[in-house]
Amino acid sequence: MKDSSIFPDPVYSDTVLEPLFEGVKRHYADHMAAINRAHLVMLVETGILNAGQGAQIATALDGIDTEIDLDALRYTGEYEDYFFLVEAELKRRVGPDLGGMLHTARSRNDIDHTVFKMALRARADEFIGLSVALAETVLSKAKVERDTLIVAYTHGQPAQPTTFGHYLNAALEVLLRDIDRLMAARTALDHCPMGAAAITTSGFPIDRVRVAQLLGFHEPLVNSYGCIASVDYITGFYSAMRLLFVHLGRVVQDLAFWSAFEVGQLYVPNALVQISSIMPQKRNPVPIEHMRHLASTTAGRCNTIIDTMHNTPFTDMNDSEGEVQQAGYAAFDTGGRVLKLLERFIGSVSVNADRVSANGDAACVTITELADTLVRTDGLSFRQAHEVAALTARDVIGRSAPLRDGFDAFQAAFADTTGREATLTQAAFAEAVSMSAFVARRTCVGGPAPAPMNAAFEQYAAALQNYRAAIGETNERLAAASATLQSAFTKLKES
Repeated sequence: MKDSSIFPDPVYSDTVLEPLFEGVKRHYADHMAAINRAHLVMLVETGILNAGQGAQIATALDGIDTEIDLDALRYTGEYEDYFFLVEAELKRRVGPDLGGMLHTARSRNDIDHTVFKMALRARADEFIGLSVALAETVLSKAKVERDTLIVAYTHGQPAQPTTFGHYLNAALEVLLRDIDRLMAARTALDHCPMGAAAITTSGFPIDRVRVAQLLGFHEPLVNSYGCIASVDYITGFYSAMRLLFVHLGRVVQDLAFWSAFEVGQLYVPNALVQISSIMPQKRNPVPIEHMRHLASTTAGRCNTIIDTMHNTPFTDMNDSEGEVQQAGYAAFDTGGRVLKLLERFIGSVSVNADRVSANGDAACVTITELADTLVRTDGLSFRQAHEVAALTARDVIGRSAPLRDGFDAFQAAFADTTGREATLTQAAFAEAVSMSAFVARRTCVGGPAPAPMNAAFEQYAAALQNYRAAIGETNERLAAASATLQSAFTKLKES
């Protein structure tokens, strides 16, 4: 049995240290290398190290980054973690005294949270890009389907006519608000913890702004205690991410309902349909089920990360570090798959007009407009008009007839309710109960008629344009920071 006084205990090594080591290799090694380079550039620029010392360390770091085969590295327990392996290799190359100078005015505490932010922001940027791409596809589809009639449902029952474009706009508005939340949460990833050191910064004259800029951050995170204790950059982004999949899941459920045989108003093309292995007549839109369970899985993974932070101390702690951070990345995997599949799905489906018409007729979905018309043309109160409409609907539903064939029943109901004859002609009655006329009359802001729909399209397009501009600015800043760091590091190495 291994001496229990010697670190690391083999079980601790197997269960904690080796998995963390492998996680750093996979997710953080490149970010750690960038931090080493940026910190070194700053130490020389501030005079904490001289140019000669900086050149030797820079040459050694460059050798470590290019010569160590990460894939071949295995955790042996010789060093506690990857950070100490790199530090030991640096000391081996330039000597223990000079090699140790790189760690001046920093700690694994500020390094860790900076690494985590860099890894999370890369995933966040890709995820936001996928979300915006989905929103763009939804808007494009909504424009194409602006006038495509559907039956809208409430409480699982046919309610009123609207258009597929109008429905998609509703989903798009929620998606845009979700993107707003993601963008707001992304700003918390743009504040750099480097320079906080363990808790209270350092007595050395470091330049935190310079390091932040070299690493592509907007600015330092101001309070040094908060740099190593606050985890809202984690909980904030995963909360925003979770909400997006809660909301998209509701749309996915509608897609399942609409494509069911009994409703059938949504047609899913063959490329997105699987056939039963035993029942060849079945067209199973299985991608919907995958989107539904992957959205739920993603929301659950986000919850895991958020809940792990619950009731933890407001200090530096492992509960917010390596393993938890890495566990969260699975949410980006499943979530990204949902966004890509949903974008393709929405762009591919179409509306079955015959089923829409049949369902609308069977459920008298335009009956509200008949009541509204009677208020306008015959001066009835809405309650009186509602009673006439209800009697008319009861008759045609009982006969399994469409509402447009209910003029005689309407006349009788009107006379029974009001004691007089209606002024509405048969042609006017047919117009009042048509689905297209129902939609055309809904011209208020946010309605499904063409004018408010077109105005909404412009609003959504402007929002998407702003997102793309913000994404472009972020990409440019990160690229410029990377180039500046490379130039400064190369200059330092050659000095």
